[in-house]
Parts: sequence; C-alpha cells; structure tokens
Amino acid sequence: MKRVLLFFLFVFIFFLDAEAQCAMCRAVLESEETQSAAEGINDGIVYLMAIPYILVGGIIFFIYKKYGTLKK
Repeated sequence: MKRVLLFFLFVFIFFLDAEAQCAMCRAVLESEETQSAAEGINDGIVYLMAIPYILVGGIIFFIYKKYGTLKK
C-alpha cells in the first residue's frame, strides 16, 4: 500500500510536460487561415469531454431516484 501511495504521489508531483497535440495536427491547425478545422477539432473535444459526464450524471440520477424513494 505504501508503494502505491508513493507511486501516485511521485506521478502527480513530478509529471512531465507534454504537448497536447501531435506535430502534424498542430502544423495543419496553425497554418490554416480560416481556422475552420481548429474549430471542428475544438468542438470534437468538447463532445468527447461532455459525454462521460452526462452518462455518469444520468446513472447517479437513476440511483438517487431508485434508492431515494425507498427511504420515505
């Protein structure tokens, strides 16, 4: 248990700085004048980020409704 805690502490404190995009994606997005591809990439990221939160929120809602009504 001590090793696991030490590992996670090490990972969170001494993480490496990483680029958010691959070199090719970054070059294409920076060189485009209209920025429509960049907007599309950003929209895709938002959709990918939102779906898990919606699913978890729905599961929590249904669990609350199921077990919240049993207490009454």
